[in-house]
Amino acid sequence: MSKLMTQARMMTPMSTGSAPSSKPAALNPSGAATTAPPSSLRVRPIPGAYGWPILGPISDRLDYFWFQGPETFFRKRFEKYMSSVFRTNVPPCFPFFAGVSPNVIAVVDCKSFAHLFDMDIIEKRNVLVGDFMPSTSFTGDFRVCAYLDTEEQDHAKVKSFAIDILRRSSEVWVSSLLSSMDVMWTTIDQSLSDHGKASYLVPLQKCLFNFLCKSIVGADPASSPHIAESGYAMLDKWLALQLLPTLKIGVLQPLEEIFLHSFAYPFFLVKGGYDKLAEFIAKEGGEVVERGQVEFGLSSEQTIHNLLFILGFNAFGGFAVFLPSLLSALGKDTAEVQKKLRQEVRQKSNGSTLSFNSVKEMPLVQSFVYETLRMNPPVPIQYGRARKDFLLSSHDSVYEVKKGELLCGYQKLVMRDPKVFADPETFVPDRFTGEKGRELLSYLYWSNGPQTGTPGPSNKQCAAKDYVTLTASLFLAYLFQRYDSITCTSSAVTAAEKAK
Repeated sequence: MSKLMTQARMMTPMSTGSAPSSKPAALNPSGAATTAPPSSLRVRPIPGAYGWPILGPISDRLDYFWFQGPETFFRKRFEKYMSSVFRTNVPPCFPFFAGVSPNVIAVVDCKSFAHLFDMDIIEKRNVLVGDFMPSTSFTGDFRVCAYLDTEEQDHAKVKSFAIDILRRSSEVWVSSLLSSMDVMWTTIDQSLSDHGKASYLVPLQKCLFNFLCKSIVGADPASSPHIAESGYAMLDKWLALQLLPTLKIGVLQPLEEIFLHSFAYPFFLVKGGYDKLAEFIAKEGGEVVERGQVEFGLSSEQTIHNLLFILGFNAFGGFAVFLPSLLSALGKDTAEVQKKLRQEVRQKSNGSTLSFNSVKEMPLVQSFVYETLRMNPPVPIQYGRARKDFLLSSHDSVYEVKKGELLCGYQKLVMRDPKVFADPETFVPDRFTGEKGRELLSYLYWSNGPQTGTPGPSNKQCAAKDYVTLTASLFLAYLFQRYDSITCTSSAVTAAEKAK
């Protein structure tokens, strides 16, 4: 069950030095690719095919989930068609997804992928996870912000509300995070002492749930013992049931195909937990809920369910995937990067309490976070539907995209574009340091936009983009204030040497 939950939340050797080998599409101030193609590039048909009805999608589904897995699925087609833009099918599909089309145009290089941020040509209505959309029963019968297009009136209201929540939360964000991490790592230390090994997934999720409730909702889970103890698990199950049809879990086949990828699970299986979380927000987060109504023109129910989605899907779900990737990367240290990180943290913090301002002065810590996001973006796929006919440019060709066609950007390959990132398959801790490293941030697209972009009501970039990277930097800096070294995997700590 824990493996299933971890996958549903999503879802290398170290070296030094990096530089872009070339620059992809120019970016306009909003972070979107310039859509006018260079005149030197030829227009060519998009390679690939969808195959026979029913048979083609089923064949691709089995490759995607069973025989190849998502990364190999996209790599093999990229190699087969010798093109970073191609037609294929991405699940879910037949038999029990009536009205869901798996037909997509895949884009797997930085230049073509950047078109997905141009709201003049891309529509984002109901395409968070492709043509398939989980039932709105999971979100209080509302289409929450993630499913709204920028041209829909409620998008600007809810996005502005989310940005306002983050701005106001800055007063308690860091203190809540640090106190929750104290509890988390004390629990892990005790388990290490007792058993010689400690799984950190549950302590991490409890830490995240506690600090995010305080920061985003303005509510302390301690006011409700049941929520404090089980709230994180309620979110796990809620996330899992929405996303199961789209995720490779890695359980025994063909059972995974039969029971997890063939139909959408009904909301009633998690209704009890979801209703308890909504009641908790309504009761304990009353000030934030009232602000949504008074200042942003949202109804009470609309505010509560968008707030719960922000808390559970965007924040908790994102961090629960990303921070284990950060710890896993740290555990693969073969170039004494932990020593360098420890030295930077202790020199810059000088034993004082950490803050957003202090980690901004730690370039290696921030670069390590950025490189983890490049190698393992928390949201591996971004979708967008063509708002109108347009010409899509890759590094070497131009393609005609028709209105209504669905684009699918697989970020794990996009962020390993050799025309942008030198030695792209290698984790380079200091890749994003120095002037050249800062230039590369324009092509770090993990947040539905470049790291240099600015989230706003007119785009779909993650409202908490900067909070995510600064929080992860705080998480990393905290570790090297507390420990001299740490040995860990993607799920457990196996050794930790306390700071001397």
